[in-house]
Amino acid sequence: MNPAGDVAVQQRNLIIASTALMLLVILPVIALTFIFGWRYRASNKDATYDPSWHHSTQLEVVIWTVPLLIIIALGAMTWISTHTLDPYQPLTRLAPNKPVPADARPLTVEVVALDWKWLFIYPELGIASVNEMAAPVNVPITFKITSSSVWNTFYVPALAGMIYAMPGMQTPLHAVMNKEGEFRGLSAHYSGSGFSRMNFGFKSLSQKGFDEWVAKARAAGTSLDRDAYLKLEKPSEAEPVRHFSSVENGLYDAILGMCVTPGRMCVGEMHHIDMKGGAGKDSEANRGRLDYDNRRLERGNESSAATFPASGRPPMGSVQPEGMMPRDQNLSRGGVNERKAEPDQGQGNALPGADRGPAPAQLKNQPTERHQH
Repeated sequence: MNPAGDVAVQQRNLIIASTALMLLVILPVIALTFIFGWRYRASNKDATYDPSWHHSTQLEVVIWTVPLLIIIALGAMTWISTHTLDPYQPLTRLAPNKPVPADARPLTVEVVALDWKWLFIYPELGIASVNEMAAPVNVPITFKITSSSVWNTFYVPALAGMIYAMPGMQTPLHAVMNKEGEFRGLSAHYSGSGFSRMNFGFKSLSQKGFDEWVAKARAAGTSLDRDAYLKLEKPSEAEPVRHFSSVENGLYDAILGMCVTPGRMCVGEMHHIDMKGGAGKDSEANRGRLDYDNRRLERGNESSAATFPASGRPPMGSVQPEGMMPRDQNLSRGGVNERKAEPDQGQGNALPGADRGPAPAQLKNQPTERHQH
C-alpha cells in the first residue's frame, strides 16, 4: 500500500476504490442491524408493531438498486483495469499525465527463480546478479521471467503485482519505478525449505547511480557460463549478493528451454518435433534427453525430503507413515513398510544403487553471515 511505481500505484488505487464501493453496502447494513435491534426490542413499547406487514416497494427498490449500481461500477473498474494493468502489455505511461516517450527504450531483465535464490540477467548490458537487481527511475522495465525447477512467483510489492515463474515457460511483466530507494522483492509461492529466505533487494536508482551499479557488476570479474550456472543452480539458502561481469550468449534461452546440461533436449526442439507429428520410433532415443526431474539426484545434490528428519523415513522410499493403509494389499514385496536395499515399485524415482539413507542435511545449516536482505 506504499508503492513507488506507477503500476503498483494503480493497483493500490484499485484496491481502495473497490473497498470503498463495497463499504457503501457493508457499513449501512451493519449500522441498521444495531438500529433495528435497539428500536424493535421487546421492552420498547413505542415502536410500531405490525404483524401483518409483508412488503415495501420503497425498501425493495433500495435493496436491489444500490447493489446493482455497485456491481455495475465494480464490473466497469474490473474491465478497465484488467486491460490497463495487463502485465503482458507494454506500458503506455510512466506516471499520471506522463505517457511513455516514443523513443523510450525499455530495460530488459531476464529473471530466473532458483532454489532458493534469484538470478537477474541483463542481456543488453552483458551482466548478471544474484539476489539483487537495479533499475533507473522513470525507465520502462521489461521482465522475462522463468524458473529452473518448480513454480514460483516474482513479487516486488512497491513495483507491481506478483506473477508466476514457471519452468519451461516465460512470463512477461512490464513495470516502472518512479521513486529512488531500496525495496524488497520476494518469492510469494511456497517452494521448499528455503522459501522463507528467498528474498532479494531491488534498487531504484538515478541514471547516474544505475550506471555506477552496472560498472560495479562489470568489475566483478566473474563470468556466468553454463558451468557456473549449473553450480549456482544447486539448492542453497541465504545466498549472498554477487555479480557477474559477463554472461554466456544464449544462457537464458537454454535455461528457458531446460537444456543447460549438455546432452539435454530443449523444450523448443521438443515442441518442433510435436508440431511435425512426432518422431515415431525415434522418440525412444529422445526419452533420455528429456529426463529433467532427476538431474539433481544424478548429480548428488538432491535436497532433503519434506518428511525427513521428522518422520525418519528416507526420501522417495516405500516406507509409509504410521497408520496409513498399505498401497500393496497383497504385500507382494514382503511388506511395504520394510526398508529395501534397492529401488522397488514404491521408489520409482530412485536410481539403481542409490543411497537409501536419509537425504543430506546440508540445507538445514544456518548461514554463517546474516543475509543483508
